[in-house]
Amino acid sequence: MGLADPAYRVVGMAYDFYALMLTFLAVTLAYLGYIDQARARMDEALSEARRLGQTLTLVHGLNLANWIDWLTRAPDVHQREFLSLSGEHGFPHYLSWALAFRGRSLVACGLAQEGFALLTQCLAQLRTAGAVVNTPMLLTWLAESHGMVGQLDEALNCLAEAARIVETTKERVTEAEWLHRVPGDLLQATGDRSGAERHYRQAIAVAGQQNAKLLQLRASTSLARLWRDQGKRAEAHDLLSPVYSWFTEGFDAPVLEEAKALLDELA
Repeated sequence: MGLADPAYRVVGMAYDFYALMLTFLAVTLAYLGYIDQARARMDEALSEARRLGQTLTLVHGLNLANWIDWLTRAPDVHQREFLSLSGEHGFPHYLSWALAFRGRSLVACGLAQEGFALLTQCLAQLRTAGAVVNTPMLLTWLAESHGMVGQLDEALNCLAEAARIVETTKERVTEAEWLHRVPGDLLQATGDRSGAERHYRQAIAVAGQQNAKLLQLRASTSLARLWRDQGKRAEAHDLLSPVYSWFTEGFDAPVLEEAKALLDELA
């Protein structure tokens, strides 16, 4: 926070380090489960970037703002500006990620083929540039698009590659989601409920070890739905209720609204 000191805010630098720090703080707060605080920090970061006329800082912030929207299942309100500025100012790395977030949105809306095309393009561009960080997220989104059209083998291959990258780089910030919850969803879609449950349980355990309350909620909601469908309504409620009750803010975020609706149904 000391980077707010004017001495560190040098005109002409590519990034404003205070605003940059705020974006990383916002993402960290989101993982920890403090959704409103995460939004406030991100809003401050974007506001500072706009005030200073720092386009590169703004584009970086919009990238991580999209990340928070994905984590909380919120509408992609930052997507259009991120895509526009990245293309307008010729930032190829950020443009790849802007297209990736667009592709993920298309997949989430059921447009698997259109989303898959964008995600494949983005992954190729990032690999050409030598980028490795966060590519497991792209592979996970590709796996989801394969799963939507019944291409289970291709989906599992994407997830296996994501796991290899995580093991090599030790980039474990979203391990619960990338390596466990999403594979659980794919297995459940094929009718392998025992395999899905194992993955959901592992996702909950990993998120708990990392204090990643938001990922723990996502995984607990997935397992609670599975148990509900198996007729284990009381067990599902008892699993999800304490995780949801931990949260003290961000109740308008779709990820929390979905959990609350499921709890109300189970009650």
